[in-house]
Amino acid sequence: MKFYMPTKIFSEKNCIANHSEELAALGSHALIITGKNSSRLNGSLDDVINALNKHSVTYTIFDRTEENPSVETVMAARDTGIRCGADLVIGIGGGSPIDAAKAAALMIKNSDKPWGFLYETSPAEALPMVAVPTTCGTGSEATGVSVLTRHDMRTKLSVKHKVFPEIALIDGRYLLSAPTDILANTAIDALSHLIESAVSTLADTYSDMTVFPGLELWAKCRPFIEGTRQLDEDAAQSLMDTAALAGMSIAQTGTAIPHSLSYMLTYEAGVPHGAAVGAFLAKYLKYVDSDRQKVILSAAGFTDTAELGQFISGLAPVSADRKLLERSAASVLANKAKLSLCPYPLTESIMADIIDI
Repeated sequence: MKFYMPTKIFSEKNCIANHSEELAALGSHALIITGKNSSRLNGSLDDVINALNKHSVTYTIFDRTEENPSVETVMAARDTGIRCGADLVIGIGGGSPIDAAKAAALMIKNSDKPWGFLYETSPAEALPMVAVPTTCGTGSEATGVSVLTRHDMRTKLSVKHKVFPEIALIDGRYLLSAPTDILANTAIDALSHLIESAVSTLADTYSDMTVFPGLELWAKCRPFIEGTRQLDEDAAQSLMDTAALAGMSIAQTGTAIPHSLSYMLTYEAGVPHGAAVGAFLAKYLKYVDSDRQKVILSAAGFTDTAELGQFISGLAPVSADRKLLERSAASVLANKAKLSLCPYPLTESIMADIIDI
């Protein structure tokens, strides 16, 4: 068994202010990577700026990160970081800015390398990087993974290098202003991470230490996810903690078939990431050993995979062209590395059922 979690995680109200000294100790000029609007609206950007100003750390803001960030965006952020002399990168937002920040931290440190270096396997260092999550889905604040859009391949692909944040600063207050669809999609993503990790061939007692508390916490938050209760600060903090636990889980096992199937749907059909992953989750779990399946479903608050599927489709419905689904399935069936993580033989007939959404 193994467990590797090098990120120092703080989760509390006023988290950034409370740990501003540790944040500031990581560099003298920060490149802040974020999206166009949300970090300004939820207060997270102001909190980071105030913390940096308090300790006389200068900063430059790169706020051009799109949803599902591209390699081209990362290289633009890299160029900005080089010009301003950044020695620290801070990602604020959902998985998109945080993933972009990881990749930019790598490329600024290796400024003589072309973008293809992102997908090389040679050892490399990155600048110190800090994650400030504002959604409850990707768990990128607790993983070394950075998933980027490859326009040349018309899909999304993980960077080969692992870049774990030095610090993750988790404050549930930033989630309170999130639109309901963002809340739902990101919460489904977190659930997918937990379930994919739970059934992975790499799962063990150590990964279960984060999977099952994550599933149980997710179940407690379900009324807030489905909108039957108004989100408050305590529930928001719990949702953020669920996402972090899910991130820790996939940091040990990786993601599996539902995630791999989702990428073409997101790139070619514009389906939000969480919804695209969730569309395949229940049927993927349906073929898992019944005893393990029952334990997972019970922890998450579901009686069977049919109920799980109905919940996800009701919250984040997905429709996609059958030919696109079949192309995605064929790509996954040709991916031996991903197939090795599936706990059962993934035959063509089973795959046909999984993609029948």
